[in-house]
Amino acid sequence: MACSKEYLAFVLEQLSELEDITYRSMMGEYILYYRGKIAAYLCDDRLLVKPVPAAVAKMPNARYEPPYEGAKDMLLVEEVENRAFLTELFQAMYDELPAPRKKKKKQ
Repeated sequence: MACSKEYLAFVLEQLSELEDITYRSMMGEYILYYRGKIAAYLCDDRLLVKPVPAAVAKMPNARYEPPYEGAKDMLLVEEVENRAFLTELFQAMYDELPAPRKKKKKQ
């Protein structure tokens, strides 16, 4: 099942206090970027964040779920309605998120 555009719009509104939140569509799902780094996936109307130590500390009882079959597990965010929590979560995660991979130049 794909992620609805309504859910995408809702999550983006919840994160609207943060600067530089962008997204990319990926086969009916969405990748969320925070200041150029991949921070989360929206899959099947679920918000899943990278399990970096800051995210684990903020959500110690969160369930680990894969965004799609064959993917690495991520943390399921259940407090999506809590705008302040989401803002704090993404800010806390930023320094621990992996830097974007450099694209290889075509020869």
